[in-house]
Order: sequence, then C-alpha cells, then structure tokens
Amino acid sequence: MKVGILGCGAIANIITNFAVEGKLGVDLKYFYDRDMERAENLASQVDGTVVLDIKNMLDKVDLVIEAASPQAVSETVPQILEHGVDVIIMSIGALMDPKLKTKLKTLASQHNTKIYAPSGAIVGLDGIKATSIGKIESATLITRKPPKSLGVSTDKETILYEGKAGDAVLKFPMNINVAAALSLACGREIDVKIIADPVVDRNMHEVHVVGDFGDITTITQNIRCTLNPKTSVMAAYSAIKLLNSLNETLKIGT
Repeated sequence: MKVGILGCGAIANIITNFAVEGKLGVDLKYFYDRDMERAENLASQVDGTVVLDIKNMLDKVDLVIEAASPQAVSETVPQILEHGVDVIIMSIGALMDPKLKTKLKTLASQHNTKIYAPSGAIVGLDGIKATSIGKIESATLITRKPPKSLGVSTDKETILYEGKAGDAVLKFPMNINVAAALSLACGREIDVKIIADPVVDRNMHEVHVVGDFGDITTITQNIRCTLNPKTSVMAAYSAIKLLNSLNETLKIGT
C-alpha cells in the first residue's frame, strides 16, 4: 500500500521515523506541506517524493494521512475522497461539524473509499464505542495540560473552558481532538473541562462515561511531542497502529 502525508509536522515526523526503522507496514512515499522545507526534510529520510499540490499524489497513492489542520480536512479531504483514495483524519475535531461529516461520509460512499479516525491521545475508545450500542447517560472529559501546550501563560491552575465538546473544538482546534473522538464514539456531544496547570508536565485526559452498561473511568498521561507540545506522542502511535492494522488478518478490538 502506497501512502502520502498531508502536513509534515510533529505527527508526520514520528510516522516517518517508524518508516525509517522499518516498523511501518506501508510504503510511505509522498509528502505535502505548505512549508516545502519541512516536506523535503521528511521525504529525504525515506527516499520519498515532495509534491507541490496534494492533487499530484492522488494518482499514485492508496491512502493519504491528513496531519495538518481542521481547515485542511474541509478544504482537501473532499478531493482526496472524490479521487477514490482512502484517508486517515488526524484533525478529527473537524468532524464535529455535522455538515462536513455528512458531506465526507457521502463522498466516501459515492467513491467507494474509507475514512479512518484513529483513537488519538486517549485509551478506552473501543470500549466506549461498544457502550454506545446501549444507553449512555453521561460522558465527560477533563483535559489538563501545561500552560504552554494550551498557548497561555499562568502560574496557577486555571480553568480555560467548561462546556460542550463542539465549542471546545472551535476554541482550541489544535488541542482538543480528544473531545471530538469521544463525542463521535459516544454518539453524543460530551461535556468538557480544559485546565491549564503549571504543575503538570504531561497532557492529561480523564474520561468518565456512565450508562446502562455500568461506568468507565480512564486517565491518560501523555508524553508531549518535542516538536509540538500541543501534540501527544500517542496520537501519532495510534495512526501508526492503524496503518499497520490495515494489512493484519487478525484484528483485535472494535
């Protein structure tokens, strides 16, 4: 399977490193970024090819990894699907827009393509997806990050947001993909609290879901990417595991 990457930031760097080490079960071949130097740097590591326009890779790949921004999802993913190419969406917050989500699902159906959304920076998403078959009574997320990761400066614990996931994604588009992933898994908009905490040195997510199945509580403490403290290493790992699973004959989990 030949794969291209849209967006050559922190996540793309981790994925490329795995390709260099021979730990990626696909052929990572094409790279696009508005910053050509970033794309060229990654492409050079795997003898890949830099394209000047995303369209230039679509005849040559089976799948594109979107690792750029929510804006890239709305502007670029439609043309990827229309070209008959599968896509992994890392900026899953974009799918909180119901019109965009419906549009992309319709295009995927019309062009026999698939949209993948990795679990990202939290654990337990498989279990939560299973619980959505029944009745979920409440679903909450408390995200706690160092102030720098949230783009603020404070010397004390500060609640930056408390409300629904949709608004959280709009206010923190590069920070709170977890809220979108949970909402989509639950089939409902979850409640979110975002805290800037100068005491912590990791990106932390506490999830609590209650329903007719019982209850689930998870706490994930993520190591931050050195290239971008807003991004957790596990988000990239989830994409790598998804890529590798596409060729597996035994699939574990939902």
